Amino acid sequence: MEADHEADGLRAWGGQGTVLLHDSCRVGRSTALLMERCDPGTPLSANRPEAEQDVIVAGLLSRLWEVGTSGPPFRPLHTMCQEWVAEFQQGLEVLPKAASGVDPGLVRAGMDLFLALASHGGREVLLCTDLHAGNVLSAGREPWLVIDPKPFVGDPCYDVLQHLLNCSERLAHDPRTLTRRMADLLDLDADRVRQWLFARCVIEGLDDPMLRTVATKLAPT
Repeated sequence: MEADHEADGLRAWGGQGTVLLHDSCRVGRSTALLMERCDPGTPLSANRPEAEQDVIVAGLLSRLWEVGTSGPPFRPLHTMCQEWVAEFQQGLEVLPKAASGVDPGLVRAGMDLFLALASHGGREVLLCTDLHAGNVLSAGREPWLVIDPKPFVGDPCYDVLQHLLNCSERLAHDPRTLTRRMADLLDLDADRVRQWLFARCVIEGLDDPMLRTVATKLAPT
C-alpha cells in the first residue's frame, strides 16, 4: 500500500535528488518501473559514517520537500497512519505475549499521538516516508540519489523517522540527542520530531524490545 504512488513521486521530483524515472506501467496490482541506473550504486549506509549520513540525508530531504504537492492525487499521511494503527491493534490481539512488555497506557498514548500528529501537521510537503541511508545510492549524475520512495503528503517532521530508526545504536543509546540533531539539521521542531518518534516506536515495538525501550525513554511526561 505504501508504495502505490512511487512512480508518481519520482515523476514529481524529476531527478532532483532522486533516481530518474524513464517509464512505468501497471501490471495487475504491481507497477513496473524503468529507472536510471545508479553507477557505482553503493548504498550510503556502506559508504559513510552515520554522522555524515545525517548531513546527506538531511540535505536530500530538504530538496524533496521543495517540490509542490499539486499534480497527482498523493494520499495524505494520515491514511497510512490509520492503516498502521489498525494493523498494530490486530497484532495486540494476536500476539498478547509480545504486547505484555508494553505498558497499556503507553500503547494508547502512542496510538493516539500517531493519529493526532498525522491529522494536524500544519505545514504539508511531499514526503518520501522511507528515506534512510540504505535507500540512497552513489551515482554519477549526482553524488547521491534517493531510491524507493513511498510518497504521501503531510508533516515533514515525519520524514526524518526512517533514518532515525535505521541508526539503531545511537537510537538505543540516546534517542533525544539523535532526534535533536536531525531536527536542527532540517530546521524542524525537535519536540514534534520526538513525539513522532515516540509514537512510531510504540507502533513498531510490538515484537522489538529495543523500540519498546526507546518509546519508554521518549514517552511524554
